[in-house]
Amino acid sequence: MKIVVAENIGFCFGVRRAVDAARNAACEKGAVYTLGELIHNDFVLEELRSEGIFALQEPERAPDGSTVIIRSHGVGPEVYKSCARLNVVDATCPFVEKIHEIVKEHAENGYQIAIAGRPDHPEVIGINGWCGGKAVFLQSAEDASALPAYDKLCLVAQTTFPYELFDEIVNALPTMSERKVFYTICPTTLERQAEAARLSKICTAMIVVGDRNSANTRKLCEVCRKWCKHTQSVSNHNELSLEKIQTNDIIGVVAGASTPDRIIREVITRMSELEKTMAEETEVEIKKVETEATDAVAQPVEAEPAAETTEQAEPVKEPEAPAEHTDNAEASFAEAFEKTLVRIRNGQILKGSVVQIVDGEVCVNIGYKSDGFIPRNEYSSDPDVNPADTLKVGDEIEVEVIKVNDGEGNVLLSRKNVESKRVWDNLLQDDDIQDKVFTGVGKEVVKGGLIASIDGVRAFVPASQLSTKYVENIGDYVGKELKLKVIEVDKSRKRIVASHKAVLALEAEEARKEKWGKLEVGARVAGTVRRITDFGAFVDIGGIDGLVHVTDVAWGRVKHPSDVLSIGQEIEVIIRDVDVEKQRVSLGYKQLQPKPWTMADEKYPVGSVVEGKVVRIVPFGAFVALEPTIDGLIHISQVGVKRIVKVEDEINVGDIVRCKVLEVNPEAKRISLSRRDVILDEHPEILEELVRE
Repeated sequence: MKIVVAENIGFCFGVRRAVDAARNAACEKGAVYTLGELIHNDFVLEELRSEGIFALQEPERAPDGSTVIIRSHGVGPEVYKSCARLNVVDATCPFVEKIHEIVKEHAENGYQIAIAGRPDHPEVIGINGWCGGKAVFLQSAEDASALPAYDKLCLVAQTTFPYELFDEIVNALPTMSERKVFYTICPTTLERQAEAARLSKICTAMIVVGDRNSANTRKLCEVCRKWCKHTQSVSNHNELSLEKIQTNDIIGVVAGASTPDRIIREVITRMSELEKTMAEETEVEIKKVETEATDAVAQPVEAEPAAETTEQAEPVKEPEAPAEHTDNAEASFAEAFEKTLVRIRNGQILKGSVVQIVDGEVCVNIGYKSDGFIPRNEYSSDPDVNPADTLKVGDEIEVEVIKVNDGEGNVLLSRKNVESKRVWDNLLQDDDIQDKVFTGVGKEVVKGGLIASIDGVRAFVPASQLSTKYVENIGDYVGKELKLKVIEVDKSRKRIVASHKAVLALEAEEARKEKWGKLEVGARVAGTVRRITDFGAFVDIGGIDGLVHVTDVAWGRVKHPSDVLSIGQEIEVIIRDVDVEKQRVSLGYKQLQPKPWTMADEKYPVGSVVEGKVVRIVPFGAFVALEPTIDGLIHISQVGVKRIVKVEDEINVGDIVRCKVLEVNPEAKRISLSRRDVILDEHPEILEELVRE
């Protein structure tokens, strides 16, 4: 019997995050409450209750000021409002939060929201809340084809929804003017279902571990039963049915995202005990056969040619000794004879001495009837290491037997495997392994990620942990040096899961802290406008976004920041305030621009002709806006070519007029203008007529 355990198994990220958040809150606050059952697993729920974590269906039942946990399924905005009197710990899965953002944005923009999922599922109920409860629900291609032809449709999926079924729904949607489809199925769900399908195709029996109330556990069962008719669904090891399991079975083990590691280990342990029992029974039968064979050899029979085996002892011929021989000769013969009786096996660790080093291969005397050889690729996990640079003849070396006979009578050895095991043992003894950063090298692409080598120890790096951004081609990381942080160690399976993304995030956080530490109030910095809103413009000042408030965009009144600034524009700003705790930076743009009146005498020299809009009329004249913060005054005597009683007899508010600058006084913030002079300059015939009069 062989047991094959899926790589993607146990709590998913969202569930583990929610459970950890609840337990941390319970340790700190005492009794806490979850809005609905935190996880679809009765065993875990019972454990949580014993730790002071209780489920409530309605937030109104929680005592004032108590702590409530919003589970990974997420909730609608109305629930947040009803929790205003409570201390809320939001453990909504990031994947679900993204769906909430998509639904909210598109609902506000007039899209009809459609959700692929069960209407009564807590996650779907929460998603529906972000579009005001007006979503339509699709559970089949028939539901999709029956939809009316909406002008605008936005389709999302429950994170655990079957991928193939979602594709069928998308293909069945009727033609619409505008349609947006978001594949919001959790990648962990896809990986688990894909791995369940792969295992069930090669295994003779499948065990699905998880609570039957869990949607993704039920889906895993469906996937496994499609390819393997001998599929069992168990919630714990006591439900295992072992009667039909045979010694030659290959048994695959998968588990739902709500199944704790402890229950999975118990099931695997139970299977392993059965495997051991079967192996002992088989061993008894083998020993019985060997005994019968020994009895048969005791009887004189005609010798038959021995069959060839992988491991074959050479015939020992007793030397023809002289009549007189010394004790040393007898000892040498006994020693040589004893060596021929030495037995070695694959996987055995031995000590030997270096006999010779030729072309990167090392010949080692291991006390066997023949010497062993270490090929160049089995000497070190670092392919650039040359054995001749680190070894010399006579050195003692520890090796592992790979093959007792390589087909040519040689024993194939590995020093690299011994190194790896030693490194592995050292890693396991390191209590701070998950707090350290290791240097590894990408080796090969496998399903779901990359295999990397950490000092010769294989570590699995999931695709989602390779970078902080989406990785299109995992093969780009093969042969590349990576900084890795160990995020999971399975000692029983000697399996390490590492993350390059965690190191990048840590480095980014350290860089961010360093940048924040360098920010000084009053300093001038260069930046790029990234986003413009009604209340201001966000400017990137070297990886940190600061806000230029609309009142700091220009000296004059500005209706909208886009009147002065544009996205992508590179500007110089001054740091006005820094709040490290809230991670906010207040910037100023107008402070580095000259005040309008300081340049007024240069921009509007006496005698120049200017154009502006009449913005205000008073009994003694009219004010003309030359720019947002500078107005000039046309005295009533300078409005027309003839004397007038009212300014409105010549001009009105909103008129665009041309005027000559008569006087500029920046200190008094006053500019005197004349419309009369411009008219007379541009129309000399009027001047002549006035002179005649």
